[in-house]
Amino acid sequence: MTQLENSFEENTVKTSRILHTMLRVGDMRQSVDFYTRVLGLQVLRRFDQPTESYSLTFLGYAKEQHSCVLELTYNYGINHYDIGNGYGHLAIGVRDCSKACAEISALGGEITMNPTRLDGLNEVIAFIRDPDGYQIELVERPEDWFIAPVTK
Repeated sequence: MTQLENSFEENTVKTSRILHTMLRVGDMRQSVDFYTRVLGLQVLRRFDQPTESYSLTFLGYAKEQHSCVLELTYNYGINHYDIGNGYGHLAIGVRDCSKACAEISALGGEITMNPTRLDGLNEVIAFIRDPDGYQIELVERPEDWFIAPVTK
């Protein structure tokens, strides 16, 4: 067992995990369409809070209790955000970067960096952009990295 693996076993918060990442979006319908149709996520739940002037949509490749998911937040009346210089990117594991980029492009997605093998690593990555301008990294991973899809 490595020192890192051992530290997780001894950690008192070892049952903690990342639940979701939140992005603010200017058009919920357009963003949900992109993440479901182009990237294959499924809508897990929606929450509308009219008294607080916002709506949430949670999307994922698996149920929330099994996986980190994406929370899209639409604040009523705000249709654009400046991403700023603090945002990096989301990362999504794919089985084949080149094939994923071809499929995403065919569905109207924007490829901002074609599949590239990283020097010194046996890793292929690519980047795409969502409708709000957020960068999404596609990282090629072996089959054993993937979990069963969402089942309702």
